[in-house]
Amino acid sequence: MPVSAAASVSGGIALLSHFLCTDNASHNVLISNTPIPLNFHFSLSQSCSTRRPTFLSAPRVSVSSGSSTSTDDGVDQSFFSDDVRQARRSADWKAARAYHEKGLIYEGRIEGYNGGGLLITFYSLLGFLPYPQLSPSHSCKEPRKTIQEIARTLVGSTISMKVIQADEENRKLIFSEKEAIWSKYSPQLSVGNIFEARVGSVEDYGAFVHLRFPDGLYHLTGLVHVSEVSWDLVQDVRDILVEGDEVRVKVVSIDREKSRITLSIKQLEEDPLLETLDKVIPQDMPLDSDALNASDHFDIEPLPGLDTIVEELLKEDGIDNVKISRQGFEKRVVSQDLQLWLSNAPPTGDQYTLLARAGRQVQEIQLTTSLDQEGIKRALQRVLERVP
Repeated sequence: MPVSAAASVSGGIALLSHFLCTDNASHNVLISNTPIPLNFHFSLSQSCSTRRPTFLSAPRVSVSSGSSTSTDDGVDQSFFSDDVRQARRSADWKAARAYHEKGLIYEGRIEGYNGGGLLITFYSLLGFLPYPQLSPSHSCKEPRKTIQEIARTLVGSTISMKVIQADEENRKLIFSEKEAIWSKYSPQLSVGNIFEARVGSVEDYGAFVHLRFPDGLYHLTGLVHVSEVSWDLVQDVRDILVEGDEVRVKVVSIDREKSRITLSIKQLEEDPLLETLDKVIPQDMPLDSDALNASDHFDIEPLPGLDTIVEELLKEDGIDNVKISRQGFEKRVVSQDLQLWLSNAPPTGDQYTLLARAGRQVQEIQLTTSLDQEGIKRALQRVLERVP
């Protein structure tokens, strides 16, 4: 039930404190029962739609519209003095900084939009939520709509967001829905998780992909680097992925501090060089320039950089001999860089198999050692740290 009260504007902040206070139990603007000399009358409702946290004490005010400004409770602010309005704005900037520093989620009402983003009311302040800071769920739900069309449908609604910048001096109050969504859904992520996903933007260095959660919505976005798109050598990501493509991805890493997810498409496909050279180039191929070559017939020139790695391996305790046994040529280029694997093939006595690849060329290396598989991996790691 509305309660009537009155006040003199000339009293400034001191007088305002007599008839406006914040009830910590309900966080609503209340009217005191202390009689005040009447110059004009107005009404305040005892209920408010938005609750202010207990550590914030300034009354709420909405954005100016036309020639007058009103509070969330419908009170015309035009009679308040400049000092009072400035005090309210300062208190709200303080509140915005508190939201930013504490990482609190704000339920913000969308008042409008422009070419760059959404306009958000934060008590007496007007903030901004850039379109790139919207959750991908909006565009994935209505992929045929432009971002401005989506923004138009959001006007008047309330969404969860975080303050990512509160700069009173430059009057910059910036929000992010993505950051609020990250807080809610990132705890459900683990390295190794596999998601159905939709390709968003595609850049020279990779593709940003939206992850679909069990509720059917795309809440988080990760990056598939160009090197994780395919086992084939990828010159241009756009030759393989375009916006809107449905893909399956694996979570490779999660940076929870920076809210970043690294994804891979190729790791859900079998590496063409998983076990032995025979798996890449079948032994029934004719022995020509593109076939397997045995080192018993002639010397095999090591791949660029491999000879140095062989020399360093021979310096490791427990490694007795390193020999390039065979080589072959693949039909496709996976990477021009030298890559080295410890084969998954079981050892023959004390002999293990290493595989080296660069461009189309693949070489099989026989390693005679008393080390077990884990010992070989550690030795390889030490060698690769020494080799420039």
